[in-house]
This record gives sequence, structure tokens and C-alpha cells, in this order.
Amino acid sequence: MNTFWQNIYNKTFKSASKLYLLIAINVAVFLLINVPAVLEGLFTNRSYIATYTYEYLALPSYLPKLLTRFWTPLTYMFMHADVWHILFNMLWLYWLGQIFEEFLGNKRIVGLYLLGGLSGAFFYVTAYNIFPAFTQSGALLTSSAIGASASVMAVIAAAATIVPYYTVMLFGIIPIQLRWIAIFYVAMGFIGITGPNAGGEIAHIGGALFGFVYVKQLQKGSDWIAFIGGLFKKRSKLKVVSNNQDRSVNVTPRQDEVDRILDKISKTGYDNLSKQEKEILFRASKK
Repeated sequence: MNTFWQNIYNKTFKSASKLYLLIAINVAVFLLINVPAVLEGLFTNRSYIATYTYEYLALPSYLPKLLTRFWTPLTYMFMHADVWHILFNMLWLYWLGQIFEEFLGNKRIVGLYLLGGLSGAFFYVTAYNIFPAFTQSGALLTSSAIGASASVMAVIAAAATIVPYYTVMLFGIIPIQLRWIAIFYVAMGFIGITGPNAGGEIAHIGGALFGFVYVKQLQKGSDWIAFIGGLFKKRSKLKVVSNNQDRSVNVTPRQDEVDRILDKISKTGYDNLSKQEKEILFRASKK
């Protein structure tokens, strides 16, 4: 048991990847709110904990209320309504986050998560204050949003933009390319805009749009979240200077070489690619 918890601790706090840290924060927040809330309900038959945490940590759409809860665009993306809500969000974050880190390193996932969530918050609040479907129905005054879905959608869209033809096994049996997963969730989000979870669907679209645009800008040489990744980078006192630069890194790979690597992925999986083959795929995504 000690080994199990030690492994969890090492992956969360000592691993180069911050993906585990994001998942740990989400799980910790969920437990810190819901365990006391359940005990409160059992012993007092009241729900003050759930009521007040939702009131002060969820993201309200009504601007006057948002001004007095100015921290909620950040806190809402670490809250979840129930076990299934957090379970599926964390699974998708884990699966697609690993692919994102394989191609773009482990210094950008935190920035993508945070800015994707903020983008979702912006879309949600803006839509609820503009469209008559929300302003005239009373939804504007009472609606609030919670969940990491916008942040997770940013990760899904970013991964699908980097390697759109990357194939994963859905439910372990159905091969599907990342681009179709991203398109499916964005399409479902758009269709659900007028449904019971309209605010959540709008936030999903906002997060996905940020993930897509971010990668496109990164491929053009503009990294919007490099400064966030720098906050988690261990700084060395040593400096190494080299005049030997690899001039082949910007050469566009041949299409037949890219097709060969994609065929290899479909047959043996991404993990069996060499480091050079992964680099070729990343450069091809910039084309």
C-alpha cells in the first residue's frame, strides 16, 4: 500500500508531466467538497456546504453577480456536479493529455487547461448576456457553470489539431481518428446549445476553439502559453552554449514518409514509434 501511495505522490508532485497534478487537484477539490457535504446531510439533514460552495465557486452568467465573484472563472473549472461528471472529464484529460504531451512536451498542459477553461468561461458569459434565448427567459439571472469540460475540450481539440489522423481504440475495440472525436464533441455541443445544459455546451465550444487556434498559432511560431509553462520549469544554474544547430528541423517531411508512419500507428500503435518518427509527425502537422 505504501508503494501505491508513493507512486501516486511521485507522479503528482515529482513527475515532469503536470497532467497528474491537474487530475489530483480536480479529485482533491471534489472530495473536499462532497465528503463533508455527504456527512452533513447524513447527520443534520442540511446542505449548507453544497449550497455555499456552489454559490461562491461556480461561474455565474449574470454580470453584476460575476463582478462580486471575480475569482469564479478560475474556480469553476475545478468543480464537478457528481462522480460521473468528474470521472469522464478526468479520463478524457488523461487520455488526450498524454497525446498532447507526447508531441508538444509537458510544459504546456497547465497553460492549455487554464486558458481553455477561461475561454470557455468567456464564451459562456458572453452568450448568456447577448442571446435573447437566455436574456429573455430568465436563465441569465439564475444560471451558473461548473466543470473542467471546457479545459478538457481545449486539450482534445489541441491534440486533434496536432495529429488529426492519430488513431485510438475507442472502448478498446473501435479504431477512430482524433479529428472525428473532436468534431463529434463540437457538433454535439452546438446541437445542445438550446438544451438543458446550454451553458456547458457553449463553454465546451469555447474551450475547443481555443485549443484549435492555439495549436495553429504555435505552428506559426507564436506560443501563447509559454510563460505559464515557464512557471513550472526547474531552472538550472548551468548554461550550455552550442553553435551546432540542426538545420533539418524545419524541413517539411515527405508525404510518403508521413503515410508510412500513420500506417505503422494503425497497425502497431503510437507507442511503437521511434523518437525520430514522432518528430516527423509533429513537423508534418505544421505544414
